[in-house]
Amino acid sequence: MSEKKKIRINVEAEETAENEDSNSEKSTPADDQQGGRLSEIGENVQADAENQLKEMQAKIEAKDQEAKETYDRLLRVSADFENYKKRSAREIEEFRKYANQTLLKEMLSVVDSLELAINSSNHRKKTDKNLIEGLNLTLNEILRVFEKFDVRPIAAQGQTFDPAFHEAVMREETEDFPENTVVSEFQKGYLIHDRLLRPAMVVVAAPKTTREDNKPDIKD
Repeated sequence: MSEKKKIRINVEAEETAENEDSNSEKSTPADDQQGGRLSEIGENVQADAENQLKEMQAKIEAKDQEAKETYDRLLRVSADFENYKKRSAREIEEFRKYANQTLLKEMLSVVDSLELAINSSNHRKKTDKNLIEGLNLTLNEILRVFEKFDVRPIAAQGQTFDPAFHEAVMREETEDFPENTVVSEFQKGYLIHDRLLRPAMVVVAAPKTTREDNKPDIKD
């Protein structure tokens, strides 16, 4: 190859390279329009992503609030159930303690009759000892049943009158006892556990009244 051809080829190669570089640096309107679209699409995608993120955060907050409300309701239901169990246990215990109250109250009249018969026999000269012994055994057996169900007599004689446990049938003027003191009892009272089964019928002391003779006025 001659020297002139070599120089021509090199010059053409350099011109071709310069044209390619020039073409790559120049941007056409179509390229600018495409770049704007890409930028707009990118902004839209970013906006959509931010909106979706906000929606997800709102949903998460709503779920958290719902979970909190559900937990609060669960706590209230659990507390109500515990109160129900305690109330039911108390009611069952109350029923167990006082289930026989009516029957035991009816048996008090039997105890009254036995005690009256025994006291009357003790004041007689001629009494059947076997009969008295049988009455005492029967009375003690009933009292043992009373003790099993926590039925006990109320202290009355010599005690201060208490309307919650005593029923006054009369007042007796006396100087032997302070006023409003139980002098005697007509009928024993009883408690079952801490509840009144029957009040004691009692006589209550009253102060003696002094009566001055009314003297007629003497006029001169």
